[in-house]
Amino acid sequence: MLTTPSHPFHTLGIVGTGAMGRGIAQLAAQAGLEVSLHDARTGAVDEARDFIAGVWSRGVAKGRLSEDDLARYRARLHEATELADLAGCDIVVEAIVEKLEAKQELFTRLEGILDDQAVLATNTSSLSVTAIASACRLPQRVIGFHFFNPVPLMKIVEVIPGLRTTSEVVERVEALGQAMGHFTARATDTPGFLVNHAGRAFGTEALRLLGEGVADPTTIDRLLVDQGGFRMGPFSLLDLTGLDVSQAVMESIYHQYYEEARFRPSPLTRSRLAAGLLGRKSGEGFYRYVDGQAQVPDEPTAPKVAPTPVWISGEDPHARHALAAVIEAAGWRLDTGDTPSDDALCLLTPYGEDTTDSALRQRLDPARCVAIDMLAGLDTRRCLMVSPATEAERRDAAHALFALDGTPVSVINDSHGFVLQRVVAAIVNVGADIAQQGVADPATIDRAVELGLGYPMGPLKLGEHYGARRILTILENLQAASGDPRYRPSPWLRRRARLGLPLTHSGTHSRPL
Repeated sequence: MLTTPSHPFHTLGIVGTGAMGRGIAQLAAQAGLEVSLHDARTGAVDEARDFIAGVWSRGVAKGRLSEDDLARYRARLHEATELADLAGCDIVVEAIVEKLEAKQELFTRLEGILDDQAVLATNTSSLSVTAIASACRLPQRVIGFHFFNPVPLMKIVEVIPGLRTTSEVVERVEALGQAMGHFTARATDTPGFLVNHAGRAFGTEALRLLGEGVADPTTIDRLLVDQGGFRMGPFSLLDLTGLDVSQAVMESIYHQYYEEARFRPSPLTRSRLAAGLLGRKSGEGFYRYVDGQAQVPDEPTAPKVAPTPVWISGEDPHARHALAAVIEAAGWRLDTGDTPSDDALCLLTPYGEDTTDSALRQRLDPARCVAIDMLAGLDTRRCLMVSPATEAERRDAAHALFALDGTPVSVINDSHGFVLQRVVAAIVNVGADIAQQGVADPATIDRAVELGLGYPMGPLKLGEHYGARRILTILENLQAASGDPRYRPSPWLRRRARLGLPLTHSGTHSRPL
């Protein structure tokens, strides 16, 4: 059995000096390790060292580093002209092409060069660590060490043991990641690991909304940024990443999970990829780009209409109180009867229902009904939803009312769960199922998603923020209406919501037999 010494790593080798390899080398040198860089392309190592030195020189110019720091760090970067020059390394990290056979061949060659105590780490983002290790004589020393681009700024690294990786190797690599200044997220060797797995819901559900004709990309992006607090909308993110990259990840994880419905890609992206609409890199994606700037349509102007009586459904008492305050502040008449008067605009506040189902369930006239999303309240952007039967004058009246105080309003077509409800519920559900599968512990899931994806909070915290029981209701209504297993609630979510327990609650488990 392979054993590992207790002392820390001193020498680190990098194979592949592209963006990821350079970033890892920079952090390792800053952490005090001697770093040997190898690349099959002539001149690539010199380019990498010059690039890293440039980063440090800018740090000196900005007063973040001293000249002594610069000289010390630069002295730790060495060129390994041949692969054999890595022989003295305690750990070698590969950052080469994302192909299983290439990584297996490299590690097989390195095993003939390195000491048996040296660790082999792969920066793979999508391949199985166990599969990479299966070609090795000593698979127990192979581990996933997955950084995110740009490596120095993304303060997270996933540490992924293969099925044969020893606990000593895991602990040493975790300590190295922490010494390099990153949060280490230990995850199991499953498709997408932790962060890419957790990120499947955001884009795929937005694409589903687009495919259903609920709203255009700009409206969906605005709702998720303004209502949901996400740094970037899903279509802006797809354009930034590049559809060629995003589509490959969506397809890979979907197929690796044997066509799991929660990860189902959209046919929209395949056709857009074929058309070359890749995003920023091609000048056009879901947005058109001029000099690198997205050309975003102006916000629709709110209509001007005469005040009309407004009746609010009683589905959500808290929402009813908040809506009444807006109506009264606008000077419109609030219809307080148990049933709406004949001329009233009917406001509905459903969760996981569309305007059609909510109106018919309450035996209301669909022509007079407009639904409003109350999941995130009324403080930022407001989302109104109309059914195919909603009269244009009722739609315009609701739009005018909720825009009177200057708050932006988006109007969408019928959707079980609006936009925000559906995307948030999907994110929470995937995060809950990651916990159910034991990919990582709840605290790690939330922190990794916050750092790796930039969400306003991790998926389990997000569920707690909006209410686990409400998220469960949204999913159950979505599944009942669509019949799509995509929306089936995770057992982790269902049990904790029904028991009134936090989604971060791990519970007690008996030891497996």
